[in-house]
Amino acid sequence: MFRYVVETERRFYLANDVKLEARDADGGRTYFEIELGDAWVWDMYRPARFVSSVRVVTFKDVNVEEIPEKEM
Repeated sequence: MFRYVVETERRFYLANDVKLEARDADGGRTYFEIELGDAWVWDMYRPARFVSSVRVVTFKDVNVEEIPEKEM
């Protein structure tokens, strides 16, 4: 089972490891860099959904939720 649910503006992920960092870009904008380990990616165009690691960079909102242990 997975420990985290991660949503971005383009995709939905389930993962066991999540690292999220907010970074400053040129021009004062903030972006997010997300590293996921042992993940499942929802993308209808992707042939393989299970991946060992994923790196996502986005200027949009990111939602990370830890799945309660009782739901696993």
